[in-house]
Order: sequence, then C-alpha cells, then structure tokens
Amino acid sequence: MEPLLDAVQMRATDEWAIETRGVPSVDLMEHAGEGLARVVGQYGPAGRIAIVCGKGNNGGDGFVAARLLRQAGREVEVLVVWPPEWIQGDAAEMLRRLPGPRPEPFEASRLKRAQVIVDAVLGTGFEGEPREPVDAVIAAVNAAKARVVAVDVPSGVNASNGQVEGEAVRAVATATFHRGKPGLWIAPGKQHAGEVDVIDIGIPRAGPVKPEFGLIEGSVLRDVPRREAGSTKFSSGNVLILGGASGLTGAPSMAALAAMRTGAGYVTVGAPASLELSFTVRLLEAMMVGLPETDGALNREAAGPALKAIGRVDAVVLGPGLSKKPGARDFALEMFERIDVPLVIDADGLNALADCFPEDLPQRPWPTVLTPHAGELGRLLGVDAAEVSRARLEHARAAAAQAKAFVVLKGDDTLVVSPKGTTAVSRGQAPALATAGTGDVLAGVIGAMLAKGLAPAHAACAAVYAHVRAGQIAAGPHGPDGVIASDVIRELPAALSA
Repeated sequence: MEPLLDAVQMRATDEWAIETRGVPSVDLMEHAGEGLARVVGQYGPAGRIAIVCGKGNNGGDGFVAARLLRQAGREVEVLVVWPPEWIQGDAAEMLRRLPGPRPEPFEASRLKRAQVIVDAVLGTGFEGEPREPVDAVIAAVNAAKARVVAVDVPSGVNASNGQVEGEAVRAVATATFHRGKPGLWIAPGKQHAGEVDVIDIGIPRAGPVKPEFGLIEGSVLRDVPRREAGSTKFSSGNVLILGGASGLTGAPSMAALAAMRTGAGYVTVGAPASLELSFTVRLLEAMMVGLPETDGALNREAAGPALKAIGRVDAVVLGPGLSKKPGARDFALEMFERIDVPLVIDADGLNALADCFPEDLPQRPWPTVLTPHAGELGRLLGVDAAEVSRARLEHARAAAAQAKAFVVLKGDDTLVVSPKGTTAVSRGQAPALATAGTGDVLAGVIGAMLAKGLAPAHAACAAVYAHVRAGQIAAGPHGPDGVIASDVIRELPAALSA
C-alpha cells in the first residue's frame, strides 16, 4: 500500500526530519510552496490568483507560492484571515520574503476576479467545526466561481479521518506534502479534496512512525496464487456460497460466478432445495446442494446439512439472497459460530447478526470478513446510515474491534479495517459499481481470495482492488450508467491480469 499519515503521525515525522535528521524547517516550507505553485499553475495557467492564508504553516506555504508565482509574472493577491502581526515562525519569515503588494485583509468581494483561489487557511491539525472568522471565509471561497486548490487539506476537513463537522472548502485539487492524508481519501473528506497531488518536500523516506493507513495499490494482486500446470480444481480454491431464497436467487448466483471468474476451481451453492432448477440453469460450472427450508427460505434445520457440505471447502460466503425471514436468521447465526474455515458475511447474513451484535455475538477463532454498506453497518452498531456516513472510519473501526473481524465498508472509498484498526483505503473512482448486485460480486471475489489461502487483510484488499478495476473496465464500452453487475463479473479476469 501507499502509506498515508494522519495528523499526529505527520507532526511526528516533521519533528523527526527537523530535529533528528537536521532538515531546516524553512527548507521544508520552501519545497512545499514550490510544489504548491506548480499545482496552482496546472489548474490556473492564466488569470488572477487569490491566495487566502491563515496564520500557521499552511499560510507560510501560501506565501512561498505567492512569491514564486509573482516572480513568474502571475497576478497574485494575498489575503490574510488574521492580522499579519499574528503570524509567527517560518510563516512570518516567508511573509517577510514576499515581494510586491503586501497582504490585504480577507474580504469576500476580493475573490470575484480570481480565476484560481488557493485555500491556505487551516492545516492538518484541524478538527471539529470551523469557527469565526474561518467559517465565513470557507463559505465565501465555496460561493466564488473560481477553481480552488487546497493546501495540504481543504479547510474544514479532518485530515485524519475525513470527517466534516461544518462547512468545508470544495477543491478541484489538493497539494499535500510528503505523504497523503487519510482524510483526503475517506468520505466525506474525499468529496472535498478533488485530485490529490502528493508533493515531495525533502523529508527522508525512513520515518519515525509506522503508518496505520494505506492506499490499496495494484501490486496487491502480484502475489495472488495463479493456476499452474500441476493445479487441480481443489488446489485452486474451493468456495461454498450459502444463501438464496424464493425471489432472491440472483445474489448467490452472482457471488458464485464472481468466485469462479476470480479463479476458484470449485464452487458450490447451498440454497433452498426447491430452488435447485434456478441455480442449475444459471450456474453450469457450479455444484448445487439443496438444503431444508421453510416458505422458500433456509431454516435452522439446514445448518447440519450445510456443515456437512463444507467438507473440503476452503472458504464460505454467507448471506447473499438469504432473506430476512426468521428461519433464515436462525440458520445464519447457527452457521456463524460453527463454520470452521474463513468466512465472508454479506447482505442478509449481516442483518441476521444485528440483533446480537456485539454483546451476544460468538467469537469465531477462524478468519472472518464482514462486508457491509453504510446501512448494514448502521444496523450492526445501532445507528442510522447517515451517522455511519458522517464518520465512516470511526464506525468501521468500532465494528471491527467489537466483532474481532475484518470489516470491508463499501463505498467509493471502500475501507478494509482490521480488528486492531489498521486501515486500507480504496482509491475508488469506479461509479459504474453503484448498481444492484455489485456487492454480491465483491463478496464472491473475497471468498475466492480467501480460498486461495491469502491472509484476510490481503484477500480483502486484493478483492477490493480487482472489483474496482473490473468496474472501470466494464464502464469502457457502456459508460458508468450502462454497467450491470454481470458486466463486472465478466471483466474480473481482465482486472486480475492487469
């Protein structure tokens, strides 16, 4: 993964570079301002620039960029939110070096002629809700018609977790320094950051902290086992999908197909016996095990035969199309505790756990991956989906710790969170996945990755990356709005090859 540093870790890294490695702090600020000036030039190659500066290091970065842009012949107006005499340290030195007109007090009217606005007000240490006068400054920047480039993090966004408690600057790009910050990639902060450009400012790569966050990169697929000359259908991974109900046969079918397209050599669907024809027609290459049912849904009596069906299975996916009927819930709870191989719990499998989560939830000694969207995670934690969306990292970490399981919180910023809280973040940018059935596809891909013997964190991250890439490839001929889940399944081999 590409490391991401939260505010505390970034502060420790800055101090280490300055105090231990002897890098002058003014040099770090100079390099940051140089990188910022380049990004501003990319998004505003012509026209007037307004740089809005706070009193901290972000303001200092803004002063450096203003100096360099003026020296390049650009028309730059510097606006300060607080009186210049309040500015101290390296930022004060950069203000002293600023050529040309002195900074003016911030007024919203001064933004009207700007083609580009630089937000250099609040830095990575900010958290909570912006107060006066910053709240009014943010509102004015957002109301202006110019493009906005943010310095390190858009003002109003928590750099460590992406939370936005009040109004926050909406930027087309963010120039961030040394390493990316989690809040630039985790919603809702992600929606404010725009394109993220990480600027090397001269901090040595070896640092004093071990990152707890990372962006999932394509290299996560490098060590995924592939079929070789000596492989068999069982050595390639054996997956069992448990779910399905009357009217809900599509979800387990898609999970099964996704597992097969990911390279699982043997896939079985365990579903209500009365639905066998629906599955055998759709899944020519998969096995079907008919299980006891009540009114078209699995019941508690299905647990025994399902456990026997596990046999040589390497991983189980529980929940696609299971339904919310009481018998299906009882079946899921029974299976959750007794399945003795890696387990992926999705959809109605998650809903079945909601009533006992976390106090009465049995602790599985085997690897477990939960794959909720915001609504499902909210039901597990007893909060609404809007609250989960407000603080995605916080709630995903809470669920992972309480369940002692890996949590894959789905979204354009899909989070893979370990029970200890370490977090991988997807770059996303696959709007084609915003359609019914793609969650079932992801569950099947994770199941196949686990069946191949990958550790849970690796399996989940590899599956998330392949899923996103398949969505992007599928959007090529159809456009995002024309993609359906079956298209994503069809492109999984190409995504895994890439």
